[in-house]
Amino acid sequence: MKNIIILCLILITGIPQLQAQEIPEKSELDVRVQNFLNKNRNRWRDLNIPYSDGQLLYDIIINKGYTNGVEIGTSTGHSAIWMAWAFSKTGGKLITIEIDDDRYREAMANFKEAGVSEFIDARLADAHTLVKKLEGPIDFVFSDADKDWYTQYFKDLSPKLISGGCFTAHNVRPEGSGRRSMAGTLAYLQYVKGQSDYTTTVDNSGGGLAISYKN
Repeated sequence: MKNIIILCLILITGIPQLQAQEIPEKSELDVRVQNFLNKNRNRWRDLNIPYSDGQLLYDIIINKGYTNGVEIGTSTGHSAIWMAWAFSKTGGKLITIEIDDDRYREAMANFKEAGVSEFIDARLADAHTLVKKLEGPIDFVFSDADKDWYTQYFKDLSPKLISGGCFTAHNVRPEGSGRRSMAGTLAYLQYVKGQSDYTTTVDNSGGGLAISYKN
């Protein structure tokens, strides 16, 4: 009898109405970040990722509920803003590392304008040295610095990455993709695909993103 009453209520009120109630309203931060990203969508230069890859990083963090992220290679902050926005929803935070002083200062200004500074620990440092010193546990990594060091970054952070964690690397294209690969990325892809405790795929919809989940 109870199930019949519930069914009648659904038919009377309408399923679309129930579904609409499940869609959360955008917060002030959501509006601020989205406006910033849209305004600058075609202005990002200087070693930044394309918009679609930012959305992909955001989705991975949200879908997996990651909270402890590391970015190697901040540039002027496009990717970090996407990830910090995601971490604002999971209760997490991003450590991002940049070696160039000018790019670092520009990134800091962009973080402030986008409203995500509190979700980012931005460090001006040489990642070759700092990455080795980072403490775990880590559940998400985005590598977008010197490509010939990708494999070493992976070796340094893999022991600190939790089971179920994700290591992503940008500008990675598999052989036969028909698109040019950057020096060092093919060697990295071959190495990470050889790791039995990782499952790796490559998303070619944007700038080429290798996505490796730790088993």
